[in-house]
Amino acid sequence: MKASRFATAVIAVACILSSLSAFADVPEPQDVPYHGTLKINVDATDVTHRIFRVHEVIPVQPGSLTLLYPQWIPGSHSPSGPIDKLAGLVVTAGGKTLTWKRDTLNVYAFHVEVPQGVSSIEVAFQYLSPQDRAEGRVVMTPEMLNLQWNANTLYPAGYYSRRIMTEPSVKLPAGWKLGSALEVASRDGDTVRFKPISYNNLVDSPIFAGKYFKRVDLAPGATAPVHMDIVADAPKDLQITPAQLKVHRNLVQQMYKLYGAHHYNHYDFLLALSDKMSGIGLEHHRSSENGVGPGYFTEWDKNALRRDLLPHEFNHSWNGKYRRGANLWTPNFNVPKQDSLLWVYEGQTQFWGYVMAARSGLWTDSQARDMLAYVAAQYDRGRPGLATWRTLQDTTNDPIIARRAPLPYRNYQSSEDYYSGGQMIWLDVDAKLRALSHGKRSIDDFARAFFGMDNGSYVTNTYTFGDVVKTLNTIAPFDWSQYLRGLLDGHGPLTGGIEAHGWKVVYTDTPSAAVKAVEARRHYANLAYSIGLMVGKGGKIGDVLWDGPAFKAGISPGMKVVAVNGHDYTSENLKDAISAAARNKSQPVTLLVKNFDEYKSVNIDYHGGLKYPHLVRDKSKPDTLDALLKPR
Repeated sequence: MKASRFATAVIAVACILSSLSAFADVPEPQDVPYHGTLKINVDATDVTHRIFRVHEVIPVQPGSLTLLYPQWIPGSHSPSGPIDKLAGLVVTAGGKTLTWKRDTLNVYAFHVEVPQGVSSIEVAFQYLSPQDRAEGRVVMTPEMLNLQWNANTLYPAGYYSRRIMTEPSVKLPAGWKLGSALEVASRDGDTVRFKPISYNNLVDSPIFAGKYFKRVDLAPGATAPVHMDIVADAPKDLQITPAQLKVHRNLVQQMYKLYGAHHYNHYDFLLALSDKMSGIGLEHHRSSENGVGPGYFTEWDKNALRRDLLPHEFNHSWNGKYRRGANLWTPNFNVPKQDSLLWVYEGQTQFWGYVMAARSGLWTDSQARDMLAYVAAQYDRGRPGLATWRTLQDTTNDPIIARRAPLPYRNYQSSEDYYSGGQMIWLDVDAKLRALSHGKRSIDDFARAFFGMDNGSYVTNTYTFGDVVKTLNTIAPFDWSQYLRGLLDGHGPLTGGIEAHGWKVVYTDTPSAAVKAVEARRHYANLAYSIGLMVGKGGKIGDVLWDGPAFKAGISPGMKVVAVNGHDYTSENLKDAISAAARNKSQPVTLLVKNFDEYKSVNIDYHGGLKYPHLVRDKSKPDTLDALLKPR
């Protein structure tokens, strides 16, 4: 009896596995043209409920069909397609509903059996965009929207995405205007129809639309037009001064002087000025999605912190979109990516974002140095994980591991440090190129050689680690492979580039303008380099420096500071207490903290005073940082 039951169980499991295997048989993408054109319409008028309503007509052939919802989103470097927001999926043919089945091993795949005699199907669903930021990025408000085609389409499996043609259209709320890299074919009232475009380029061409809209020409008279398409919470936020316009135009020209080529036939900075729609920075070949606060222009002096965003995303048209790590390129949006070269893709772009903010005039030299000091301090004292157990190379896996979720002890986890740590590596590379060539060559020469070809092309050109090394060797011969691998796979501070450029990181009790801006924007006190705490609104502790003074005293992230030295918590009281402990070595910093429903008093034995990073000149070495930041 037991044997019989066992045999039955084995047969049942085998049947289940066979069924799952069949469902998991998603066709591999082939480099052949798709038979027909997808007609895609998105009704984006329901801003009250924040719902996008999608209708597609898809040419098909009888038999098995698999429809895919994009999973691996370019620029996110992770399998983060918002499949949880898709609802109401109905597939019909000739007025009859067809049954669909979700693949239980690949929830982004939907299987449909197409009857004989059917040449097209209709697909309808809703994209239920987040109602608040706890559910994801808010992309619809009463004043504006951000339509991302990857979130609002299904496409047929079995083909390279570039071989699937589409005819997209969108219906907007009455009177709204839009910005996009898409080219308009016609407009009928509030319905806009776009010229046919391949599916991969459609996903690469999002839309910003809004009630309050302004389009600004950033390259007057250029054969490849560049515009800034702005949507705002209110009309007053759209006001731009001549000086502000000039520095944004400078950005375009400085990029051209750096690379000597561009990789688009026209380019649109999509810029949202909003406290309602979530912020964003996402790159595309011919556009970028950029979300900042409403005072970007009208409170210019308060917003230096975010002014590297447009340079960063613009630079991605060259680095990341046109030239891309070979294992970051995939034939469609459901083949897994590998992120090993993100220290080039994102790290060098982070580097150029800062440099181009300075060269264009978006930042003053002083602001650029303050921001560099803030970053350098992280890789001097603020990343104990990189000094002990983790490598910068390993952090390129973080988009897949953590998908940008909040982490406990982020300073020890060192999450996504390929951005700013990569920035520090490329600053080091620039200094090394200058030293090897006796000042005749620099990273500008690498940038032009590596990214500045095929003017106008936006067909992806892939590269490997070996290609990076080979190009560096053409600029200045050296063992670049060993040098880069030492930085990527080793442990320790990444401040060598600062020092080689003739500067050094020092710490004083006076915060720089950059520190003040970061604290104001993120609503916390950055005390990482003194007692080892990041304290947010209401005393909530966001991060605790691993093995720092607060950590050793028994404080952890998530606790709340209630009182400082017997008085109510304020960031000013905490800073005063740190300064008092520096004057009186017998006096600790005493915090009353709440941990869940428990309260405890903690003495932090720290007497070093407040510590904020700055760059100061090392006059024993030439200043090449000034040469790097100088406009071309």
